[in-house]
Amino acid sequence: MAICNPSDLKPALAKGARLLGLDVGTKTIGMALSDTSLMVATPLDTIRRTKFRDDLERMLSECAKHGVGGIVVGLPLSLDGTDSPRTQSVRQFAKNLAAKTDLPIVFWDERLSTAAVERGMIEADLSRARRKELIDKAAAAYILQGLLDRLAHASQ
Repeated sequence: MAICNPSDLKPALAKGARLLGLDVGTKTIGMALSDTSLMVATPLDTIRRTKFRDDLERMLSECAKHGVGGIVVGLPLSLDGTDSPRTQSVRQFAKNLAAKTDLPIVFWDERLSTAAVERGMIEADLSRARRKELIDKAAAAYILQGLLDRLAHASQ
């Protein structure tokens, strides 16, 4: 399936399907998973990026393992809402991903998600090493939770 709008995602999902959230960085890809009721996002894992083929295999394996019906990709817009070089890289990543899967893919604005997650980790007194270990998958959960909240409010 192609890249679609967030409002088109819920009707495209099978009942009980989960969403996979992705925080795509240059060195890592943070992954998060929703519950089957599409209410809560939970950090899943972090992929150390290598070749796209290998990263894709890992993501699709997680999709099959967890009954994922759609993918949410964090879009790193500039603070003023315009595209940046990173934005173009993530759009190309999603386009390449869409060519290899039938799952619907949506973008979700990820501005300041990593900063917000890191601030919470600092407040929780996590060490630098522990923050480094958790930050990518926690940012993916933050991004995914934003979309889940939008879907919940849209259906009321």
